[in-house]
Amino acid sequence: MLSLPQAAEPLLSAFSIAFSARTFQRVVVLLVGAILSLRQRTVTAVLQVVGPLARGHWSDFPRVLCRASGSLWPLGRVLAARILNGVPRDPPVVVPIDDTAVQHKGQQVWGKGRQRDAVRSTHSHVVWRWGHKWVVLAINVKFPFAARPWAWPVLCALYRPAEQNRAAGRRHKTPIRLAMQLMAVLIHWFGERKFILVGDGGCASHELARFCHRHRRHVTLVSRCPADAKLYDPPPPKRNPKGGRPRLKGRKRAAPRAVARRSQGKRFTVTWYGGQTRRGELVSGQAHCYKAGGGLTPVRRGFVRAVEGPHREEYFYRSDPRRPPERIVRLFTGRWSIEVAFQEVRTPLGFTTPRNWSKKSVLRTGPCLPGLYRLVSLIYARALGGTSAAPLRTPWYAKQDATFSDALRAVRRLCWESVLKESPGHARVAKLPRRLRLTLLEHLSRAA
Repeated sequence: MLSLPQAAEPLLSAFSIAFSARTFQRVVVLLVGAILSLRQRTVTAVLQVVGPLARGHWSDFPRVLCRASGSLWPLGRVLAARILNGVPRDPPVVVPIDDTAVQHKGQQVWGKGRQRDAVRSTHSHVVWRWGHKWVVLAINVKFPFAARPWAWPVLCALYRPAEQNRAAGRRHKTPIRLAMQLMAVLIHWFGERKFILVGDGGCASHELARFCHRHRRHVTLVSRCPADAKLYDPPPPKRNPKGGRPRLKGRKRAAPRAVARRSQGKRFTVTWYGGQTRRGELVSGQAHCYKAGGGLTPVRRGFVRAVEGPHREEYFYRSDPRRPPERIVRLFTGRWSIEVAFQEVRTPLGFTTPRNWSKKSVLRTGPCLPGLYRLVSLIYARALGGTSAAPLRTPWYAKQDATFSDALRAVRRLCWESVLKESPGHARVAKLPRRLRLTLLEHLSRAA
């Protein structure tokens, strides 16, 4: 079996519960090769990196993704438990959720559809791409070596278009329903923890707010609110017990945009993106959102106008109306960490260049690269303590905080040390002067 860095052995050993002994050895080879690879994270590129260390026939390794038995749910639970063990139990855990579209063309690609590209689309122009849409649930973790929290993806679900579900005879699940399913799994695994689900404007759904209100002992929703949202008062008490059907909702409230224009905002300090602060005005209040067949759901709405910087107007709501409104803005700006995680998974790890097409391989390789992202970050933050690789500074780029590229550099260096020790030419490498050997390892780890 391929030898692992000493810092990574306890983490990777916990993954053996989801595979057989032989499959687990191949998984470790693919994992180490994916960390060391500088090109696309395909199976052939990984095998070219590890070379003779991948024992067995080369066709055994693609079968890990497309034919081998096993499930990724136990791996998600193991990684989520490792992450939550380092998060304090008293404050609720911030859980950002979002979806990302991955381009994947081809006539035989399973589960593909026409997806909206949120990165290249604007309010007046929509860009579409053919591929997969993944709904990703992450956990925000704060480290002393970073100014902003890091979002570690924990669970992923593939969204399939409605026409494909109708053709297959399956019940269609919207991205909101997939988000509810992922959150329900996290509550089921860790029922003793409390979570704050943070979503973008796509999560401004009465169905999701109703779900979080129903499970308010475990989760609270924070999301954007439409400026013209329909809000109501609670229904009045039934006066005549022998009368007709009681009212389901009370008097209609003014829209958030109208309330914000005629109200005087309260000045306060807004926690902004990147750990910065800005001055803003806040107008808040309590109301109920209503949907036919769904009933009333109490929410705390808030309107924020930035005083410093760009004068943007934002509307938010929270499914728990008892909490202070100032915390809504701080929680929502922490959602940006998942966007940074998407960018890190796309650029350094090649999340946008898949090469598989069958059902089982699509459902496995999609969560694998976000899993590689959180695994590398976990090794760097916990096993290494964030001290083995300082931020890479140059005279033209003064970086103060460690990023994922620094974590990947540190973990890649540990893996190269293990690979060189096991390679047949290790005796010749050991004869090199120590300074030259360290320089080679440093350049191997920096290459990207």
